[in-house]
Amino acid sequence: MTPDLLAPDPALHDIPAPLRAEVAAQLETNESMLAALVADLDDQLHFVQGLVLVTGQRLLSRSPDGTWHSWPYRSGLTLKLHDHAGVGHLELMDTQARLAAWRFTLTHNLHATRLLDQFQIYQTSFETGQPPQLPEGHRCPSCKAPLEPDQDECPICTKVIHTPPSTWTLFRLWRFAKPYKGQLLAGLVLTLLGTAASLVPPYLAMPLMDEVLIPFQNGQHIDPMLVATYLAGLFGAALLAWGLSWAKTYILALVSERIGADLRTTTYDHLLRMSLEYFGGKRTGDLMSRIGSESDRICVFLSLHLLDFASDILMLVMTAVILISINPWLALVTLVPLPFIVWMIRSVRFRLQTGFEKIDRVWSAVTSVLADTIPGVRVVKAFAQEDRESARFREANKQNLAVNDKINKIWSVFAPSISLMTELGLLVVWGFGIWLVSKSEITVGVLMAFISYISRFYGRLDSMSRIVSVTEKSASAAKRIFDILDHVSSVPEPTQPVKLARVKGRIELTDVSFRYGNREVNKGINLTIHPGEMIGLVGHSGSGKSTLVNLICRFYDVSEGSIKVDGVDVRAFPVADYRRHIGLVLQEPFLFFGTIAENIAYGKPHASRAEIIAAARAAHAHEFILRLAQGYDSMVGERGQGLSGGERQRISIARALLIDPRILILDEATSSVDSETEKEIQNALENLVKGRTTIAIAHRLSTLHRADRLVVMDHGRIVEVGTHDVLMAAQGAYYNLYQAQARNMDVDMDDEKDRRQDDQ
Repeated sequence: MTPDLLAPDPALHDIPAPLRAEVAAQLETNESMLAALVADLDDQLHFVQGLVLVTGQRLLSRSPDGTWHSWPYRSGLTLKLHDHAGVGHLELMDTQARLAAWRFTLTHNLHATRLLDQFQIYQTSFETGQPPQLPEGHRCPSCKAPLEPDQDECPICTKVIHTPPSTWTLFRLWRFAKPYKGQLLAGLVLTLLGTAASLVPPYLAMPLMDEVLIPFQNGQHIDPMLVATYLAGLFGAALLAWGLSWAKTYILALVSERIGADLRTTTYDHLLRMSLEYFGGKRTGDLMSRIGSESDRICVFLSLHLLDFASDILMLVMTAVILISINPWLALVTLVPLPFIVWMIRSVRFRLQTGFEKIDRVWSAVTSVLADTIPGVRVVKAFAQEDRESARFREANKQNLAVNDKINKIWSVFAPSISLMTELGLLVVWGFGIWLVSKSEITVGVLMAFISYISRFYGRLDSMSRIVSVTEKSASAAKRIFDILDHVSSVPEPTQPVKLARVKGRIELTDVSFRYGNREVNKGINLTIHPGEMIGLVGHSGSGKSTLVNLICRFYDVSEGSIKVDGVDVRAFPVADYRRHIGLVLQEPFLFFGTIAENIAYGKPHASRAEIIAAARAAHAHEFILRLAQGYDSMVGERGQGLSGGERQRISIARALLIDPRILILDEATSSVDSETEKEIQNALENLVKGRTTIAIAHRLSTLHRADRLVVMDHGRIVEVGTHDVLMAAQGAYYNLYQAQARNMDVDMDDEKDRRQDDQ
């Protein structure tokens, strides 16, 4: 068997080529590999290079030192998969003992799931004596990897394909243009009339040449009235064309700006209604680029280039009709370069499509670097990483330059070639026209009028060829915006919403489970929280506490089970109405650029100054606010950089107090402040939790002394529920957490004493 036979397994793309050959050498004749896992961690969680393979006959393993082990299927053989704190664990056991164990980073978790699934299929086949049963219901039809119930595509086989945008995407903008169809129709009529007016001068130049100038050269007198008539006609046509052009440009510019504004507003509104899951996979700079520069590009296309394109089409059609009416043969000669121009446009169009789509992506990478670095400039400077970030920006800018250079190389050949073809076409018309004049089949005036029309015809043709670039750029921009608008939130609004009356605050969680991608975070949670009760959520990092809170806030929807508030499933409530009854105080409070009063009143924008001050007093923030230069009108700067961590936290507590929520979420509200500030915040929280159903997550268990019950979580499950005294007496998971934290506090206190002695 050769290494090429391993190619159908997508997991092998992560395995270096030398190991592929080594794997092939281990496989027996007619033995095919079903799944592979890169076990990239050892027992000390150091990065290594190990492999676990499943075939139809056995389980194979390669140790980091190159040693191979094999376990044929036999009775009692089991394989277990679980993860904890970002590390995946795979264990092979029989009825006697554990045979082997492997660890891996969770980037390989999907491959591990597939490997486990394949192992169980063939192990079951061995024990039952039946052929392997390969269910297709939740499997990829290509690689047979297990799929989640809500997955339509396999994340292994499906690669990120950047399909070039179709020009037809621009027609979807009609949704935004429809409200202005009256103005658009008026603009189209004005364009038609303006184009017709601009075609009058060459037609009047023809008799002016034949009836005035040429007879004058032959010795005849000039008729002043005839000349005045023709000149007046030329002037009137020019004036009319100017007026119509001004009117249509003004009307269509106003319409395009409104279409662009509606597009930005709709996209932003839709973006705000996306679930947190959507933002987890997007970069801020990319989203900013789409709403900002992409919508501007579409607006310019609609106001200028689309207008020019419509004028060009009308000009070509009208000019062709006039040319044919003057001389059909001469008109036919003008079309000689047209097939070559069409061929050139078609040949570069696809390359421009893909090129402009790449330009949009690399430009979003540039803006993403800015969006990362500027808000985090404090961290950049603290770690002296200015050179690193500058290099990162230069690299992104370099890629942007390379992609633009490639497109410019294509365009630099295309545009002059079109101009050359039009010049050659004009030359052919001159030659054929002179020959017709020599045969007395047309007059000089007719030829001059023809040349004038032809110049306009080819000029418009050249303009239309250049609009290819602008059209593809706009199509790319439209595609990126509709990628947002087409995305459906994973937290949908109910089809038949239940009116939310006064909330009492009873929360019931029944068999709640939640999966993030292919990873199960919470499993089978059952919990009832009574109105006005304070619940403390405790557990190791990664135990699922914050995820549970996010589910209660409905930032995500449960995968299984239900969450009810006052007996009604939260999915039946309108999302915004439901969240208005929830107050949230985060570990890292986020303040917006603006005054302190505006930040406190964020959840209740029309609150009076008296209400704002009352909330600040209850949050123990009033005193420090008055010490600021402008008091409540003091600007806090972006993200609240002008305030200390404790001050920001108390403002966030005041913000929660002002909306008077019935359900309160405290997500480690005091974990990032010193002990003195913690006391002040605890005093503020005393006022906040009164009469409210409260769920508090705390790293320091001592901060949960007011909790009516403590809920201990581990590996996404609730393992203990009770008061502090009851849980300590049980000496279970909570007892171990408390003891471990007490030991750490003793160590910290000893270190503090040593530092003080050293200072003395």
